[in-house]
Amino acid sequence: MASSESSSSSAQSLTFYGFLDKMRNPASVDLVRSIKSFIVSFSFYSPYPENDGKRVQEFFSIFEVAIMDHQLWENSSMEEIDCSMEGLEKYVMTKLFSRTFASSPEDVKIDQEISEKIHLLQTFLRPDHLDIRPFLRNESSWLLAEKELQKINSFKAPREKLLCIMSCCKVINNLLLNASISEDHALGGADDFLPVLIYITIKANPPHLHSNLRYIQLYRRQSKLMSEAAYYFTNLVSAKSFIVDLTAESLSIDASEFEENMQAASLTNKGATVEPSLVLNPTLEEQKDVGPATALDEAEDGFGTSYPYMDAEPGELTVADVERLLSLYKDVVTKYTNLRRAP
Repeated sequence: MASSESSSSSAQSLTFYGFLDKMRNPASVDLVRSIKSFIVSFSFYSPYPENDGKRVQEFFSIFEVAIMDHQLWENSSMEEIDCSMEGLEKYVMTKLFSRTFASSPEDVKIDQEISEKIHLLQTFLRPDHLDIRPFLRNESSWLLAEKELQKINSFKAPREKLLCIMSCCKVINNLLLNASISEDHALGGADDFLPVLIYITIKANPPHLHSNLRYIQLYRRQSKLMSEAAYYFTNLVSAKSFIVDLTAESLSIDASEFEENMQAASLTNKGATVEPSLVLNPTLEEQKDVGPATALDEAEDGFGTSYPYMDAEPGELTVADVERLLSLYKDVVTKYTNLRRAP
């Protein structure tokens, strides 16, 4: 059986470092070269999220077949193979994070617009406006759910970002369940769950909400966006869409009151609003998730290199490789020239 999305943090670490241990084995040199070559190849293409996502998913599929046939995984269970694939996903996407996360100007723009709209809504939106029933209101549980959702920007791996969403949603789910038992009320399913999630999302205003959801959708292994994970993920996507399209008609509030509140909030924030990207990018860049990436670099020492053409034969090269080789050549010459000029 494949490992569950709800695995603990320690289990995630074991999964990842177990993968790195496999990569340190000299017998994995072919796999290490394949990974490094794939990562390096990304630098030769301009960002195009849909195509990038397809390329990553195809690589994951090909690599999974490769390890299933590899001697290091001989007699391994499907769970062990799945653990290795989780490690691969984390390694690859940590390396490619700056290249794939919020890589489209349109995504950055949407992130900013959502963040600014939520900031305005925070000044006046109340549970009543979303028809959240009184017995479902619990400030301590809501605060916990907010904090879980806000953790999403502390990670670079799609799985770990998704786990933040699931943790947030599970807090809400437990709140609804406990409230229904203690108050002897029947739950309304999504009719109760989604309004609370929308309110939590507005209260939390998680940075880069749109880009985080898009990143998970594109780069989380597709076989893992199923069942419980898919349900919670889809609900947050729905919450985001609701917020984007939110008007007075979406809420239990008088239209004139809504407009007055939005205008008042806008005037209060005018001139004081800083673009989310200017505030949040340093946080993303400062994430200390580079140690594990270095470990695979060390695993490759002695039996490989990050240059994808070092082991290629002339007959293996194609016309499409010329542009990449020229770029590599220019890079090498530039570095050599700078070294010669150094005192």
